[in-house]
Amino acid sequence: MYVLVCPCILDPSLRAQGITRESDLQAFRRASERCRTFGLEIVPLPCPETLYLGKDREPGTFLERLDTKDFSSLAERLEEEVRKIIGTMGPPLCIIGVNSSPTCGVDTTYYGADNKGPSKRKGRGVFLNLFSDIPALDVMTFSRYRVYLAAPLFSSAERRFNVWLSDLLHDHLFEVYLPQDAGDDGCHRGREAQRDIFAMHCDAMTRVDTVVAVIDGADADSGTSWEMGYAFAKNIPVIAIRTDFRRAGVHEHVNLMLEQSSCVVNTEEELLKALQSPLLLEQQKQ
Repeated sequence: MYVLVCPCILDPSLRAQGITRESDLQAFRRASERCRTFGLEIVPLPCPETLYLGKDREPGTFLERLDTKDFSSLAERLEEEVRKIIGTMGPPLCIIGVNSSPTCGVDTTYYGADNKGPSKRKGRGVFLNLFSDIPALDVMTFSRYRVYLAAPLFSSAERRFNVWLSDLLHDHLFEVYLPQDAGDDGCHRGREAQRDIFAMHCDAMTRVDTVVAVIDGADADSGTSWEMGYAFAKNIPVIAIRTDFRRAGVHEHVNLMLEQSSCVVNTEEELLKALQSPLLLEQQKQ
């Protein structure tokens, strides 16, 4: 399994001058880390902007800098080269692009202002648009793969479900912190062990991109509820999965404070969709 990656993710010096922020570099690093963690081969795409305008270039839109026959011919030649790679290696899992790029944007692109629309528009950049048959993810989305799984863990049934859900997320290329793996889960642990486990879990939540919370039951587990509140206070996105059909009210699946601080889903499929699993893109393509 491999991914096609826009080359500036691997070499940020290919980007236009002055547009790269620390958050961009962090996302680029984590996208590469995800590939290494799950054994995804990285195949870089060519950079048509660099080949056409050079490395030391000012930022600009497609209409300002690239709307020429020469650039169009270059992009078509580069597409042929990439298609040969795909013919040899088979279809990639997806393309990892960089939003806003005039050439490699996934969801948005700086196309340029004209009488048909604003400078920044929805849709792919002009180069990625040549590969509309291949699913694509923005690097910011692809880089968010570390998950903290908050869930009740006091019965065999709960722990088994947590392991199953953790394995499902791992199969979809997510790295999961599972609190029940912390160690002593008995009721006889001392205060020092309690403090250590508490500190371990709090530290883990500072190093993830998303908290997935299991909120089944007549009322959500108290520890899980605390973890959701802590994540919300730390601006960590929370996706709560509730497969339980009971409702807390006419308009509420569960306690409104939990519901308003998270995205509530009802099935494992909805959870994977909310997390934007790259494997779902592959399934949708088929």
